[in-house]
Amino acid sequence: MSDAATQIKETITAHDVVLFMKGTKEMPQCGFSSRVAGVLNYMNVPYSDVNVLADEGIRQGIKDFSDWPTIPQLYIKGEFVGGCDIITEMTLSGELDTLFEENGVAFDKEAADKIREANG
Repeated sequence: MSDAATQIKETITAHDVVLFMKGTKEMPQCGFSSRVAGVLNYMNVPYSDVNVLADEGIRQGIKDFSDWPTIPQLYIKGEFVGGCDIITEMTLSGELDTLFEENGVAFDKEAADKIREANG
């Protein structure tokens, strides 16, 4: 494993929820990263953010690691879940709630319902 792959593996093992994104959860640097961080922040999900813009090795390494070409990338309990479109769809369908529940990840169910209400 490359240094980047080792670092990525350690990060997704150490945290239940990890978002590899452009920018940070407080200051996203692209619309797609902003959307996923916004959903997680609004739902009060405790997660670790990794700014891929701060490290070119991680930026390319996460794409190789997941075999997924785009960023952001969400991991729950070490498993790759998806990027912006997939997370958006899962949020609106309620699948993301189920995934959090099955993995013992705390989140605000009321906030998740409000997202679906606003987009219904």
